[in-house]
Amino acid sequence: MHDDQTVTFRIIAPEAQKVELNPGAINTALGKGREPIPFSKGDEGLWTLTIGPLPPNMYAYHLRVDDVQMADPNNTQAAFTAMPPYSQLIVHGDGPAYYDAKNVPHGNVTRHIYHSDVTNGERELYVYTPPGYDPTTKYPVLYLVGGSGELPSNWIFDGRANFIMDNLLTEGKAKPMIIAIPNNQVVHRNHPEHAELTFDIFERELRNHVIPVIDENYSTIESPNGRAISGLSMGGRHSMFIGFRSLDLFANFGILSAGDTDPETSLKAFLNTPNVNNSIDYLFVGQGTKEAEGFFNARVQGLVDGLKNHDIEHENYVGGNGGHDWSTWRHLLYYRFLPNLWKGLNN
Repeated sequence: MHDDQTVTFRIIAPEAQKVELNPGAINTALGKGREPIPFSKGDEGLWTLTIGPLPPNMYAYHLRVDDVQMADPNNTQAAFTAMPPYSQLIVHGDGPAYYDAKNVPHGNVTRHIYHSDVTNGERELYVYTPPGYDPTTKYPVLYLVGGSGELPSNWIFDGRANFIMDNLLTEGKAKPMIIAIPNNQVVHRNHPEHAELTFDIFERELRNHVIPVIDENYSTIESPNGRAISGLSMGGRHSMFIGFRSLDLFANFGILSAGDTDPETSLKAFLNTPNVNNSIDYLFVGQGTKEAEGFFNARVQGLVDGLKNHDIEHENYVGGNGGHDWSTWRHLLYYRFLPNLWKGLNN
């Protein structure tokens, strides 16, 4: 990292024919499109690339050596999902960002392991409790899920959901809540029937195990008005296809970077539910600015059009400088979704 927020990558690969920066969040931030960015080969097989300046943010990236995708072996900032590991580039600004740990009261993150009869094995979920959590007080619960290939820990390590919540509470911009982050990877993403199976299986997982684990271990508001479901990408579709047919469980919804191009078919029952607005406290549909300019927009816009056509109350928001990446999902949490949750809740 250089003082002017440019970045130099280096890798020793003397026998490589080409080295590239794989397209992703960095490309989006630089407006470089979806093509890999080539390195230059120097003496003794040292390949280098200098890019930027980059806006302050956290960027996941891979290198590509002779068309083989890999994490950066020179970067100790690494992360992983249910897919291969990747590297993190952290570009700092003049001070801590809204997603950073600050000198404020912090909540706790607890990892739970439980047995699932639905998937016939042991599963995990993470739970954030706000600073000063009081078991004699009833708290609303946000069930927050990831995208295809994500693990529950990604909402903590990449999404920084706990630090975002800490900072919002300190700033007086959000209400105290419990955030439960279950594992919504119930069918392998490469399974040929993934889309056909995942929604029914994860709904059973929520009803039979996840929500009972939370209600049994924490002081919660056990009603739809005290529950929200939200997720990014595939998790947004889980939140939509499961949440919209589970109005007995949820009255609050956050659809992040997700939707459907034919909601009149896929969401027919929900869209045509009589007086459905009486069952919804808050319905948020959000995406990143760069997503709205590309092919990801089709699903989101399809959902928004369907909601408008049926006069279903919702908030549609486009913001931040990111694409289909964590910079967008952190932005959506902090700037819109979490501050607007539970406004109609008296507790």
